[in-house]
Amino acid sequence: MAKKDFKSMIKINTYEDIFGGPVTLNEVQYVDLKLLHDFKDHPYQVKDDEDMEKLVESIKEQGILDPAIVRYRDEGGYEIISGHRRHHAAIRAGLRDMPVIIRDIDDDSATLAMVDANLHREKLLPSEKAFAYKMKMEALSRQGKRTDLTSNQVGGKLSSAKEVGEGVGDSENQVRRFIRLTNLESELLAMVDSKSIKFMPGVELSYMSKEDQNALISVIEKEGVYPTLSQAKELRQLSKDGECTEAAIFKTLALGNRKERRIVLGEDILMRYFHADMTDDEMKRIIIRLLDDWAEGRR
Repeated sequence: MAKKDFKSMIKINTYEDIFGGPVTLNEVQYVDLKLLHDFKDHPYQVKDDEDMEKLVESIKEQGILDPAIVRYRDEGGYEIISGHRRHHAAIRAGLRDMPVIIRDIDDDSATLAMVDANLHREKLLPSEKAFAYKMKMEALSRQGKRTDLTSNQVGGKLSSAKEVGEGVGDSENQVRRFIRLTNLESELLAMVDSKSIKFMPGVELSYMSKEDQNALISVIEKEGVYPTLSQAKELRQLSKDGECTEAAIFKTLALGNRKERRIVLGEDILMRYFHADMTDDEMKRIIIRLLDDWAEGRR
C-alpha cells in the first residue's frame, strides 16, 4: 500500500471522506463491520466450526473484548491485520461495529504482523502454515533482511528460515518443508490437510510437475489409494525422469497397495473331500480345476 501523507490530510480535513470512518491511530475505537476487509491473500481459514460457534456465543454475551488490528486501505475502509475470526463472528452475532486499533504500517510490516498474530493458534492446518511461512519469508526478503529464497528442504543458504520458525518450534528445514507444500495442486494440498496424505509424502509430491500432480489426482480419485512416503519418493523420481504416466502412477500406487491374500483351509475341511493319502499338489490341482469350472459357469 502506498504511504499516505496523513499530516496533509489533517490540514484539508479529508480523513473521513477518504477512509469512511474514524482516523485516530493506535487507540481503540469502533468501526462499522462493512468497512473492514480481509487481508489480501490471507492464509488462515475462517471456518464455521464448533470453535466459531463458541466465539459467536461469547460475543453475544460479552461483546468483543480484544480489539482487532487494522490499517487503512487505498480503496477506502480498513484492512484487517489481526482479527479475521472476530470479524466473522461479529457479523454472525448481528453486531454493526467492533473495536479496532488502527495502525499506519507498510505492506511488509503488516504481513509480518498478520502472520505472527495467527501462527500461535493451536489448530493450524499444514496449508495455513505453508502459506503463512511463505508470506513471512518473502516479506523479510523485501525488507532486506534476507535475499536468498531459493533453497531445498534439506539445506542451503536460506537462513531466514530460522527466523521464520523462531517462537513456533519449527526448525529451518521444517519451515522449508512447509513452504514446499505451496507447490502442491490445491486438491493434493487438501488431502494433506485432511491427513489422507501424510506430511512428508506431501513434501515429496510437491517436487512433481503440475501435469504429473494432476495425473496423480486422477489416479487417486479413481482408485481411492494414497501414496506412502516410499511411493511418493518413487513418483517424484518418475516425474523428474519424465516417465510419470497414469499407468506408471497406477502401478506405483494401486498395485503397490494391494495386499497378498492367503486363504488357509484346515485339514479338517480338506479331509471332508479328499483321501488322506493324496498329496498337497494333487489336492491343489483338483481345487484349481473346480474353481475354473465354477468361473466358467459364472461367465
